[in-house]
Amino acid sequence: MAHHFDLEEQEQIAQFKHFWDTWGTLITWTVIVVMGGFASWNGYRYWQGRQAQQAVAMMDAVEVAAQAKDLDRVQQIFGDLRKDYPRTAQAGQAGLLAAQEYANAGRWKEAQAALTWVADNASDDGYVALARLRLAAVLMQEKSYDQALAQLSSTFPPEFAAMVADRKGDVLNLQGKKQEAIEQYRRAWDGLGEQASYRQVVQAKLDALGAATPAKGGA
Repeated sequence: MAHHFDLEEQEQIAQFKHFWDTWGTLITWTVIVVMGGFASWNGYRYWQGRQAQQAVAMMDAVEVAAQAKDLDRVQQIFGDLRKDYPRTAQAGQAGLLAAQEYANAGRWKEAQAALTWVADNASDDGYVALARLRLAAVLMQEKSYDQALAQLSSTFPPEFAAMVADRKGDVLNLQGKKQEAIEQYRRAWDGLGEQASYRQVVQAKLDALGAATPAKGGA
């Protein structure tokens, strides 16, 4: 049986058809874009999760190789991590661990290369700071004192200020700049706080240079 629309219904249908003729294509594409964006976001999150899982597994492998003192294996896995997953936290961790093992083995150039990569590429500011501190120590071992000071002149998070000052003091002391070294050691001593056990190490350095500390009655 035919359905007859009254005039009001016919007018509404006509208005809707006009509206759809005018805006229908735009609405359709807007929905497509929104749904496509949603799917892309879910895909990106899945990709991120998979990246993280693979990076964690590779970091575990670096730790196993380091415990076994298999430095060739450490180098291989760290190389893969920094190539395939450079912005993950695990890449920074692996670089720090690899550098530590290289340094323990006296392979200073490889330690320097690993730490330089972490300092330049790690996504975590804390890892970058640690890398620069340790890189300065490696450069000191290589007697590259100006380069060590250049690393320590970079921007560090505030919580690293005392350790940076201590390391600067070490470099300046090796350069024979006694007064400048004392100034840096005192900054380190002041910044460490009374409960920090490392403060005793800094005080020993000041004592060796014949410099007083507040704990001994003068600054």
